[in-house]
Amino acid sequence: MSSLDPVAVFRTEAAECLEAIEAGLLDLNYDLENKDLVDAVFRGLHTLKGSGAMFGFEALAAFTHHCETAFDRVRKGEVPATAELVAAVLAAQDHMRALVEQPDADHGDTGHKLLAQLQAAVGGKVEAKEAAAPAAAVPAVTAIAPAKKTTTWRIRFSLPANAMANGTNPLGLLDELRDLGECTVRANTSGIPPLDDLVPTELYVSWDVVLTSEQDRSAIDDVFIFVMDDMELDVQEIAGPQPAPVDTKKDIAAAAPVAAATPAASPEFRPVEAVPVKRETPAPAQAAAQAKTQENVRVPAERLDELMDRVGELVIAQSRLSQLASSSSDIALRSVSEEIERLSGELRDTMMVLRMVPVGTLFSRFRRLVHDLARETGKVIELVTEGETTEVDKTVIERLADPLVHLVRNSIDHGLEPPAERLGAGKTEAGTVTLAARQSGGEVIISIKDDGRGINRERVRAKAESSGLIAPGQPLSDQELLQLIFAPGFSTAAQITNLSGRGVGMDVVKKTVEALRGAIEIVSLPGQGSEVSLRIPLTLAIIDGLLVRVGSGRYVIPLSAVEECLELSLEEDLRSRGRSFISLRDSLVPFLRLRDLFRTGTKPDVHQKVVVISTGTERVGLVVDQIIGDHQTVIKSMSKLHNDVATFSGATILGDGSVALILDVGHLVAAGQQQEAQLRVAG
Repeated sequence: MSSLDPVAVFRTEAAECLEAIEAGLLDLNYDLENKDLVDAVFRGLHTLKGSGAMFGFEALAAFTHHCETAFDRVRKGEVPATAELVAAVLAAQDHMRALVEQPDADHGDTGHKLLAQLQAAVGGKVEAKEAAAPAAAVPAVTAIAPAKKTTTWRIRFSLPANAMANGTNPLGLLDELRDLGECTVRANTSGIPPLDDLVPTELYVSWDVVLTSEQDRSAIDDVFIFVMDDMELDVQEIAGPQPAPVDTKKDIAAAAPVAAATPAASPEFRPVEAVPVKRETPAPAQAAAQAKTQENVRVPAERLDELMDRVGELVIAQSRLSQLASSSSDIALRSVSEEIERLSGELRDTMMVLRMVPVGTLFSRFRRLVHDLARETGKVIELVTEGETTEVDKTVIERLADPLVHLVRNSIDHGLEPPAERLGAGKTEAGTVTLAARQSGGEVIISIKDDGRGINRERVRAKAESSGLIAPGQPLSDQELLQLIFAPGFSTAAQITNLSGRGVGMDVVKKTVEALRGAIEIVSLPGQGSEVSLRIPLTLAIIDGLLVRVGSGRYVIPLSAVEECLELSLEEDLRSRGRSFISLRDSLVPFLRLRDLFRTGTKPDVHQKVVVISTGTERVGLVVDQIIGDHQTVIKSMSKLHNDVATFSGATILGDGSVALILDVGHLVAAGQQQEAQLRVAG
């Protein structure tokens, strides 16, 4: 079994660290006096710098050091936190990401420009000390003469047994304490077990330190800031004459956790007080601490995809087994089939949960986008998110990122007005963009809403007519008119800018959503804003479907789109020839005869069925010969030869080994609505 690449693991963790830094900076931008946010950003920068140096990303560590120093000055009250500082570090963060992904590439003078911007933001030099040395290097201890106003502290600490396995270097912590002032250290080695019981990766040593420093208690806490939650720390201020400083490098090296035997105590080394020092974590707590590190396991996405494929094959095999068992009189075979069906169902549900991720992971990316666009356009923008805990298949999340970027940029550029125009219209100066998600059956509805000027329908129609998308004066429903903004090359922008004007964004949105078997709905009120809703399946792998028969072929309709089923007798079918409408609770619903659409060449059954499907507010009926029942559908992609077949979104394998095509609900609803419009014009 191949082991994980340490550099790849670092890049993954660095990406998470950069996301946390970005989130902290964006929060700080709205609350510049929040000390907790300043500390959080500082900790993130410190972690990134230290990890980068540990894994050989020296350029990253050196560059991040300057940003860390700037925030250290903010923490100490030397300079205030400002919007300019936040913007400078956000820009620097992009450079850090580039240094993580391409450490050996030529990044030009980008770093120097960003550091100049950072220096201007803090009003002076950003360097406060030399860049941190690699963690492996242990500098010699030097005595520091106490200043006039000094405090002597007694510090006792012990780290969890798995601290070194998790990347914490206790010698580095001791070095940081030495940097604060005159230091004497005693290593307590009484917890080291006999050689036969010693685990090389575990830490058995605790430390007793006496520190004389001009720094206050907060400087000591900062040394342990990243291990504070899991360690035992006791810091007390003491008085009286202090022992002379000694060079403890030799003693610490002798007391390293990887030592094979317990070192002897040095005669010149004495405990500060005859008080027992807390040793390693007790066994129950130690087990709990180790369990905590195992709560989350990082698994490559490719392995989840492969496992999902295996589960899909299992569902197909189980379906075939159930069909064989149902036609057999063997009771034992039926019993085994039912048990396997139950287990495969549970495995399928568990697998689906593993692939689900909160949509909040997608929404969080847009805080930075909105921040940058607000500075670029001069507009005051407030981003509101709702339903972040709604879970969607990870593949759906990945493919929705780019479409949502286009929609958010479009809302800000075309929808929201400049502050002066908003105030003149009686609105607040700040425009609001709302990202919301909610689950509805087997779909998730993601909406992008703004409180801007709305879509100018006259301008849309004029642009569509001039571009040849529609004929002059062609009658269109309001929804059809609004959907024109997704046509390729369509744009109502008066001039091309960095944000919009080329008409290459919204058509990408529609193509991506349709590829996900989704649909787009638009609601826009003049002067009040617009809302674009994306209806997306929760998953792209396995869906619940309604299996139907048309002629001799079998087809699957996604169950999430099915509203109801009605019976259509042969007499009613003959009467409806030429108009293709059914009356459903005082409303007319157009329907499509799939037998004619698929050209089966067969005669209709005596008792046909109408399956009413919908995509939001639009409904259409599908006339089928027989409804076979529910079917757990494992979706298989169509071949490249069938890319232009819009009626079907995929295929599945049935229990008897035959293939059933999965109907594309969005395309069929659009075809039904088009047929309805043609009949109305002809009438």
